[in-house]
Amino acid sequence: MSPPFKPVARQVIVITGASSGIGLATAIAAARRGARVVLSSRDEADLRAGCEAIRAEGGVAAYQVADVADPAAVEALAEWTAHEYGGFDTWVNNAGVSVYGRIADVPTDDARRVFETNYWGTVHGSLAAIAHFRRRDPRTRATLINVGSVLSETGYPLQGHYAASKHAVKGFTDSLRLELEQEGLPVQVTLVQPAAIDTPYPEHAANYLTTLPQHQPPVYAPEVVAAAILACAESAHRNLRVGGSAKAFTVMEKMAPALADRMKRGAFAAQHSDRPPADTSTLHAPRAGDGRLYGEYPGHVRQTSLYTTAALHPMPTLLGAAAVGLGLAWLLGGTGGSGRTTHTSPGFDSGVDTPADRAVEAGVAY
Repeated sequence: MSPPFKPVARQVIVITGASSGIGLATAIAAARRGARVVLSSRDEADLRAGCEAIRAEGGVAAYQVADVADPAAVEALAEWTAHEYGGFDTWVNNAGVSVYGRIADVPTDDARRVFETNYWGTVHGSLAAIAHFRRRDPRTRATLINVGSVLSETGYPLQGHYAASKHAVKGFTDSLRLELEQEGLPVQVTLVQPAAIDTPYPEHAANYLTTLPQHQPPVYAPEVVAAAILACAESAHRNLRVGGSAKAFTVMEKMAPALADRMKRGAFAAQHSDRPPADTSTLHAPRAGDGRLYGEYPGHVRQTSLYTTAALHPMPTLLGAAAVGLGLAWLLGGTGGSGRTTHTSPGFDSGVDTPADRAVEAGVAY
């Protein structure tokens, strides 16, 4: 019988990429529930600000600067945490960077940096965490959570190198899980795969488009992912998709890949905003003042995901295949919204949750 998980309130949780976006939202949510959190990223000023905000609410937080592309820095993060807190219970490999542009237009140095952070950063963090998990009390289960993406299982235009790196993260995570299970180490290995999330991700990315990039809707709040990560920190989940659209895209990719490819043609236009491109990015180095939870997405941001709630807490439902059909029809046919322009290309945001939106969320849980 597998040992139990500690509740989040009794855990020490390490989070990489924690100075903004999903990582910062997870740290805040964990601290509010009583966890002791260690935030890490390349940006000391924003890490300090994040910790101060958590402490101002009465939470317990510390930070360590580390570039996950540097294995020695990641090992030092694990050692420091183990020394300060006597170990840790959950390690979240969340650090990620991206680059927008056609594959042929992206310099090799930029593509390599995406892999150094997204893939090798996950490898370095996983190995450092597992080395410490081997030393902890085996009467409770530890958790390794790797943050992948909906693009872990599908191609996507203008983010080809990012998608490839997230495919690699999924392959690594699923393989590592098998090896640790065969070994009998009491570590739960979970891959979390978010849909588009309203974080500064597009503003942080290196960009070879003619405009500032933006997410293609539907877009979810970072707190939705944070809640999912913390649920995975105290209960067994293998691969968890965050957002009904993530599941819908995966279903389409498996069941009708040619149709899915036709749908994704709309992503060429949808990922262009109406704003000029930024002069800098955080691909190769941090940028001052970027410690924000939210991005600049101008459309409707979904604050919940019925699908993810159902996936985390399975319950009987009568929606089933009919709801899946409605959801796929929405993806194929586009949505209309009151007071805003109606687009016929799939994926444009109507600004409201339509019945089909809700069907995607509730109906793809099976």
